[in-house]
Amino acid sequence: MTARIRASATLPTLILACVAQFMVILDVSIVNVALPAIRHGLHFSATNLQWVVNAYTLTFAGFLLLGGRAADLLGRRLIFISGLLLFAGASLVGGIAHNETTLIAARAAQGLGGAVVSPATLAILTTTFKEGSSRNRALGVWGAMGAAGGTTGALLGGVLTDLVGWRWILFVNVPIGIAAAVLATRYIVESKAEGQTRHFDVAGAVTVTLGLVAIVFGIVRADVDGWGSARVLGSLVGGVVLIAAFLAIEGKFATAPLMPLRILRSRVLSAANVIVFLLGGAMFGMWYFVSLYLQQVLGFTPIEAGLSFVPMTLSIMVGSTVASRLVQRFGVQPLLIVGMLAQAAGLLLFAEISPTGSYLGDVLAPSLLVAGGMGIAFVPVTIAAMGGVQAREAGLASGLVNTSRQMGGALGLAILSSVATAHTNGLLAAHRALGTALTDGFHRAFVVAALFAFLGAVVAVSALRGTRPARQAERADAAVVEAA
Repeated sequence: MTARIRASATLPTLILACVAQFMVILDVSIVNVALPAIRHGLHFSATNLQWVVNAYTLTFAGFLLLGGRAADLLGRRLIFISGLLLFAGASLVGGIAHNETTLIAARAAQGLGGAVVSPATLAILTTTFKEGSSRNRALGVWGAMGAAGGTTGALLGGVLTDLVGWRWILFVNVPIGIAAAVLATRYIVESKAEGQTRHFDVAGAVTVTLGLVAIVFGIVRADVDGWGSARVLGSLVGGVVLIAAFLAIEGKFATAPLMPLRILRSRVLSAANVIVFLLGGAMFGMWYFVSLYLQQVLGFTPIEAGLSFVPMTLSIMVGSTVASRLVQRFGVQPLLIVGMLAQAAGLLLFAEISPTGSYLGDVLAPSLLVAGGMGIAFVPVTIAAMGGVQAREAGLASGLVNTSRQMGGALGLAILSSVATAHTNGLLAAHRALGTALTDGFHRAFVVAALFAFLGAVVAVSALRGTRPARQAERADAAVVEAA
C-alpha cells in the first residue's frame, strides 16, 4: 500500500534517497584512481589488487535482487537505514584496514550494504511520489545522482588520495551514511508491500554470489598456481556446481525465487542480459587498466588521473542523450550495434598505447570513443530488457540488467587482469623494462575487452532482429533513468 506522506516531507525524502544512491554508485568508481596507492600501502600483489573492485561488485550483484525484496517485505525505511549503517560501518573498517584480507572483507560488506540501499531508495521514491509527472521528475533526479556518483568518483578519489591519503575514499562514507540514517528516521515514513508472505530466497543469493566468487578466484589464481593445479580446478568446479545449485533453487525449490527462470524465455530479455554482461566485462576492465596506465606508466598523480576520467564520463552522458532520442526513430538494434562496435574500436585503439605515450596522444581519443559507445549502447539494451517482459515484471527485468552488468564486470575484470598479469610477468622474467612490460600486458587485456564488445554486437545482430521501435519508444524514458 502506498505510504501517505505529507507534501512537506517529499523533498527531504528525495534528497535522502539521492544522497544514498550517490554514495553507493560513488564507491564503484572512487577506488579506481586509488588502486596504485592502495597497492603500495597494503602491499597488494598485481593479481590480488582487482579484489578491491570485485569484492564490492560481486556482493552488490549477488544480493541486489534480495535487497529489493527485503525492502518490500520487511519495511523500506528499516532496510534503507540498516543498509546505510552497514555501508558506513564497512567503510570505517576498510579505512583502518592494515592488510589485504581486512580491506577485501570490508569492500564485500560495503557491496552488501549497497545491494540493500540501492533498491530501497527506488522503492521509497515510488511509494512516496504519485504516479505521473512528480514521480518521473523524482526518478529523473535519482538517476542523475547515480550518474553524478560515477562522474564524481574518479575525481574525488584522485583528490582525496593525493591530499589526505587513499583511506579517506572510505572514511568519507562514514559521516554521510550515519547522517542519512538518522535523518531517515524523521523524514521517511515506513511502508511495505501488504498481503505478501515473507519468503526470502537467501539460498539463491548466497549460492550465486559464492559461485561467482569461486570462479573469479580460480581465474585469478591460475596465473600463480597454473590452470592444472588442484586449487584452481577445485575452485572452478566448485563455482560451476554452485551456479548449477542456484539454477536448481530458482527453478524448483525457491518459494519466491530471485530470478524466476520463466522470465528468461523471452528471447529479447535474454539477449539483452547477455549483451549487458559482455558490456560490463569490457567496461570494468577499461576503467581499471586506464587508471593503472595513467599512474604506473605515464606517472600521473591521482588528481591528474581523476581529471582524466571527466571527459569519458561526459562522453557517456552525451551518448546516452543521443541514444534516447534516436532510439524512437531507428529502434533498439541499430543503435545497440553501433554502440558496441564503437566500444570495440576504441578498445582496439587502447591496445596501441605506448610506454612513452601521452594522455592527448594515446588516451583521450579512444576513451571518448569507448565511453560514447557505452552511452549509446546502454540505453537501447535497457529498453530491450524492459520491453521484453510484461509491465508487472519491469522491476525484475531492471534488477536483472543491473545484476548482469555487475557480474559481467567482475568476471571480465578477472579474465582481463589474469591475461595482463601473465603477459607482464613473462616479460619481466625476460628482463624487459617495467613500463614496457606493464603496457604490453595492458595491450593484451584491451584486445580481449574489444572481443567482449564485438561479441555483444554479434548477439545484437542475431538475437534482436525484428523488435518493434514503437514499443521500444514507450520504454525510452524509463530506460534513460535506468541507464544513468
